[in-house]
Amino acid sequence: MNIQLAPLNLPEFGLPTVQPNIPASIYEQRLKAAQNRWDNWDFDAVIVYGDREHFANLTYLTGYDPRFEEALLIFTAEEDAFRTQLFRVVAGTQSKSHTVRQFGTPTLLVGNEGWGYTDISPVKLNKVLYQNFSLPGQPRNQSLSLATLFRQAGITTGSKIGVIGWKYDESDPAHFSGWLDIPAYIADTLREVIGSNGQLLNITPTLIDPLDGLRIFNEVDQLAAFEFAATHASEALRNVLFGLKPGMTEFEAVQLMRLNGLPLSAHLMLSSGPRANMGLPSPSLRVIQQGEPFTMALGLWGGLNARAGFVVHRADELPAEIQDYLQKLVVPYFRAVVLWYEHLGIGVSGGELYDCVYQHIGDPFFGVGLNPGHYIHLDEWVHSPIYKGSDIRLKSGMALQVDIIPATGSPYFTTNIEDGIALADAELRAEFEHKYPEAWARIQARRRFMQDVIGIRLKPEVLPFSNIPAYLPPYLLSPHMAMQVVR
Repeated sequence: MNIQLAPLNLPEFGLPTVQPNIPASIYEQRLKAAQNRWDNWDFDAVIVYGDREHFANLTYLTGYDPRFEEALLIFTAEEDAFRTQLFRVVAGTQSKSHTVRQFGTPTLLVGNEGWGYTDISPVKLNKVLYQNFSLPGQPRNQSLSLATLFRQAGITTGSKIGVIGWKYDESDPAHFSGWLDIPAYIADTLREVIGSNGQLLNITPTLIDPLDGLRIFNEVDQLAAFEFAATHASEALRNVLFGLKPGMTEFEAVQLMRLNGLPLSAHLMLSSGPRANMGLPSPSLRVIQQGEPFTMALGLWGGLNARAGFVVHRADELPAEIQDYLQKLVVPYFRAVVLWYEHLGIGVSGGELYDCVYQHIGDPFFGVGLNPGHYIHLDEWVHSPIYKGSDIRLKSGMALQVDIIPATGSPYFTTNIEDGIALADAELRAEFEHKYPEAWARIQARRRFMQDVIGIRLKPEVLPFSNIPAYLPPYLLSPHMAMQVVR
């Protein structure tokens, strides 16, 4: 495999005219699946925390996302809803009964500004106003104390409570511990109500564990929604790639994106010059100069895209000491990305993908410190099965981010090609094509471009969601010149 810079014609893959929605039946299935999994621990209640930044677990279950405040989703067992299951023991000669709690309609605690917005959820919820979730200075005279609301929901002395935040202590082999990532005042109130005989356990892995977390696997409607978001995010970056000019301010570069207001999964990032080395800054009034580094990333719910390079037409416009930028950094980087894409597939382990990358850009010069790829969902990073020695095997329904970022910490800056994909077996592909033919046509056009023009060989189950799929122009003032595989 040889890698070269070549003139490429990036097709217009188009923007969606149909916006997928997640139906109530999907949320109901998710709630049932979650409750069935929680049954294994015989909880008296399960609490799911959410706020503006950490909304995805709550939104996955209900469709409700906190916009300003905290929120809590509380599952408790109905008094008359205990059910008995029989388990056969040893060759079918004996049986034993096991009583399992059946959760009732969930209770959603919200603040003042979340109250009206709860109607965004298509599922049945018991809405309760808790005004201390509201912003400082807002009215607080119409709601009961948090301890009283917990007791009214069915949490009592001695209760065993599962808590879902957004991360957990991964140094704990069991993954279920008292290490909580929710606000102290909520945790303290829970401990007050359940007393010394109660238990609080972090069960966030039931939703995000990289092996079998419920949120790791996506229904066709959710994948279509991710493709919708990724199409818009990647098209926005494409507009910048083909419209960037020296003398623009960073604000003017962002205006090229023509954003439509879809909700963000991360702050919009765009910077040039010295700030570009930090990677994460928001745009400013700074004027973009020829010859300097430039980076940008846009993340929407379900899709994030990023690109980076230099504001030049060709290598001889770079500083003299880095005019081998293409050969030293971009070529080995792109080779690693190509191998990642070509090896990717159902049944492949995360450790194999890690090795595809590190065998080519594992040298400290490249500075690849984070996982070379991860799961993506409503939040930009759910978890990652891709790390050294990982035996987690990828499965149908997973959505992944090609996120391989060299941070050289040198004048060579970086190069970056960050896009989203999904894995789908034959059955899921057929369902996708039938239900979302317009999106399916875009996906197939991207596959043809990646294979026939860029030269990346994809397995049938790999579905690219980006309108700039694996398209990497290192010299940003020559956007039609991009990296290509020659065999």
